[in-house]
Amino acid sequence: MVSYNKLWKLLIDKGLNKKELITLSGVSSSSIAKMTKGQNFTTDVLCKICAVLECDFKDIMEFQPK
Repeated sequence: MVSYNKLWKLLIDKGLNKKELITLSGVSSSSIAKMTKGQNFTTDVLCKICAVLECDFKDIMEFQPK
């Protein structure tokens, strides 16, 4: 399982919310909803988010064994 809790914390630290992330990154709201539910989506989405937040994958997600 993958957790995106690091992303939500990073958004708070940067004073952003999910809607602003959608606007800045061009990622669809359905992709953000999938992240919230821990569902799969393309790495393209991760790349866009990391570009906007100036971070790496490890800064927004982590693997959690079952």
